Amino acid sequence: MSSDRGRGRGPMGGGPMRGMGKVEKAKDFKGSLKRLIGYLAPYKIKLIAVFITAILSTIFSIVSPKIMGRATTKLFEGIIMKKMHIPGAAVDFEYILQIVLNLIVLYLISSIFTYIQQYLMAGVSQNTVYDMRKEAENKLGRLPIKYFDSRSHGDVLSRFTNDMDNISTTLQQSLTQLITSIITIIGILIMMLTISPLMTLIAIVVLPVTMLVISPILKKSQGFFANQQKELGNLNGHIEEMYTGHNIVKAFGHEEKAINEFKEINEKLYDVGWKAQFISGLMMPMMMFVNNIAYVAVCVVGGFLATKKKLEVGDIQAFIQYMRQFSQPINQTANIANIIQSTVASAERVFEILDEAEEIPDEVNAKQITSCKGEVRFDHVKFGYKDGQTLISDMNIDVKSGQTIAIVGPTGAGKTTLINLLMRFYEVNEGKILVDGIDIRDLKREDLRNTFGMVLQDTWSFNGTIRDNIAYGRQGATEEEIVAAAKAAHADHFIRTLEDGYDTVLNEEATNISQGQKQLLTIARAILADPSILILDEATSSVDTRTEVYIQKAMDRLMHGRTSFVIAHRLSTIRDADLILVMNHGNVIEQGNHKELMAENGFYADLYNSQFSGKQIDEAM
Repeated sequence: MSSDRGRGRGPMGGGPMRGMGKVEKAKDFKGSLKRLIGYLAPYKIKLIAVFITAILSTIFSIVSPKIMGRATTKLFEGIIMKKMHIPGAAVDFEYILQIVLNLIVLYLISSIFTYIQQYLMAGVSQNTVYDMRKEAENKLGRLPIKYFDSRSHGDVLSRFTNDMDNISTTLQQSLTQLITSIITIIGILIMMLTISPLMTLIAIVVLPVTMLVISPILKKSQGFFANQQKELGNLNGHIEEMYTGHNIVKAFGHEEKAINEFKEINEKLYDVGWKAQFISGLMMPMMMFVNNIAYVAVCVVGGFLATKKKLEVGDIQAFIQYMRQFSQPINQTANIANIIQSTVASAERVFEILDEAEEIPDEVNAKQITSCKGEVRFDHVKFGYKDGQTLISDMNIDVKSGQTIAIVGPTGAGKTTLINLLMRFYEVNEGKILVDGIDIRDLKREDLRNTFGMVLQDTWSFNGTIRDNIAYGRQGATEEEIVAAAKAAHADHFIRTLEDGYDTVLNEEATNISQGQKQLLTIARAILADPSILILDEATSSVDTRTEVYIQKAMDRLMHGRTSFVIAHRLSTIRDADLILVMNHGNVIEQGNHKELMAENGFYADLYNSQFSGKQIDEAM
């Protein structure tokens, strides 16, 4: 039940003053920010246009209250003169109407510039993130398998989705908000000073007083919001575990225990969530209280200045409007500062992928195997996944064309490692591996891997039709070839029993067909690929006994005349192999055919007998 789950919400769980909570910080903020800005460089002309339109839209919006103040002043003067019974006194509605029309035009122009600003910034943000995604995607194609083996898939995906979305949202929204907020603060401050420097001083004094009042509340609420996120993660983790494993929960009768755990976590979440919302909810009333005192002070001072004919009534109204607008951009700027901090941290996580060491590039003048015979030789191969830790010390194997090579041994013996080296998913530390006498490092990876066909114990399918999944084995395969491969793998019958046949769409996890049927499709895919060398990892482990007989016959036909490497867990399936490699602790400790190895009465004989006699495997394994 990892508390990492459920992090999709804001840093303060979506409560008041969102964005002012604890956020993830970048390790090198300046360096990562500079690098992120570098991605914006190709769009600097559009960014300048965004900046100009942001200034214009804000200016037109800022001047409006002062213009509206003139209308108020004119209205006030007309009413006062009428009450004083001055001859010919009347409200100048023509003047007021002209001001209203001017305001409409100003607001319209401001809206147009805002639209242009958002339109341009949408293009900049999407193009920037597109460039970053494209670069990261290309980078993933050049990263070695060990990168993915050493990291969780969820972490890599999170960098592509959550972190990229965070960058996109910030560029689209927060960056323009930051520009307009800064311009608004400066513009409002200038407009307030033009009205009254004394009242401006009162308005500015409110800011530190407000921060002094809400600081203790903010610190207290941050702790509760952090606990709220933690408990939310625990709740999401518990629900995910119970949902994905609901069959096991029911089978072992742990429903009541799971419900009680949910209640306990839910109560904790309620407790910290209630406190977080209540404490943070105090900030707004406190801010309003301080602001209202400031409004009273401004009104008193403004009224006094108006009586002295140093200020118009409309100016007081305009100033109060500016005061109300003044706090909003300041709060936005504080929030955006945290958002940018989080965004730079997200960008840094993407940059970490881009800075990873890549695979050794293919040789420029790479050799080619025009017609692969399938001869494979391991020549004094040494390998370790980590520096200083050798898994394979001195491996020597000589495989002839068309031989079936079985690889057996206990878990962790190095069976899969041998295949990883053969496919060049990992590079050998010393020695060399040759295919048809050519060092595999002298071949392009694509050409090397095209000579292999793989059927693994863990089946893989993608969201598409059954036809597409089989055709994945060879580009440009015809319908007849696809059907022939399915028949050879004994998959054609079950496919035709499905409502849509070969057009049946497999969902994301291919749960609309059985595990055994998925295995049949992967075998059909390998048959269609028609490779020179086969790699089989207990390919029939997920099918029933009757189907296994058919599959074994199909595999025998497929393996005929081809070099085949078979990772075997059930030793009964590899008795007819030409060569059996017995591995333990990364080394081949025995090799030969079944009869020869049984006659030696060594490690292989112990393994084989243990599967049929029920004896426990010796501790030496």
